[in-house]
Amino acid sequence: MERPVRVRYAPSPTGPQHLGGVRTALYNYLFAQKQNGTFIIRIEDTDQTRFVERAEQYMLDALKWCGITYNEGPGVGGEYGPYKQSERKHLYRQFADQLIASGHAYYAFDTPEELEAMRERMKSSGVPNPQYGAVTREYMKNSLVLPADEVTARLENGDQYVIRIKMPRKEEIKFQDMIRGWVVFQSSQLDDKVLFKSDGMPTYHLANVVDDYLMKISHVIRGEEWLPSAPLHVMLYRYLGWEEVMPQFAHLPLILRP
Repeated sequence: MERPVRVRYAPSPTGPQHLGGVRTALYNYLFAQKQNGTFIIRIEDTDQTRFVERAEQYMLDALKWCGITYNEGPGVGGEYGPYKQSERKHLYRQFADQLIASGHAYYAFDTPEELEAMRERMKSSGVPNPQYGAVTREYMKNSLVLPADEVTARLENGDQYVIRIKMPRKEEIKFQDMIRGWVVFQSSQLDDKVLFKSDGMPTYHLANVVDDYLMKISHVIRGEEWLPSAPLHVMLYRYLGWEEVMPQFAHLPLILRP
């Protein structure tokens, strides 16, 4: 049985609406229209450091001016609301905890100074792009390395931490893109991205995947700037047990100046 088509445009209120964003919204809108599906607007405002006041309303007004209407979202409502991630904050922590319990994520207590020292050590050793990954995590300050009682004590004492995904050491990660066909990544080239920040907010990656799952999104149509993040999202679907309902991806080429 085919899934109902549900697509979304999920901008972040970090500045004015740009042409590439309007194009992405338009493609999602037209795809939903063609397939008798549902078009959703979701505001992804987890990055409070880059939040721009009134940017959300500006983006919604811009879409309205373009004649792009939506079936669910801010000001419209819907069965799967709220449609602002800052209003869904309480939903995300349980999934981060689930990943830790299953061994697919871990607490990392490294300070900014320790992270910078790690990068400098790697650069001096000839590593062009230092990252916190399968090798690096073995000598950093995290729950994969520290004794369990020390991890417990740190958590109870309120030490600051982030939650990182534990990427596999050597694994081929692939998915079929609706535009590009099969896309393949090697996990050894990927880092252990932060899923939950020290301020108690999820990062884009965790919130995005959780919301797409909870809102039953069937197709993710977005710009190719998100293609490098796709293997992380694929692994999150796998680790959370949602691989069978993972949406189909379509990464659109960027709009460039002539």
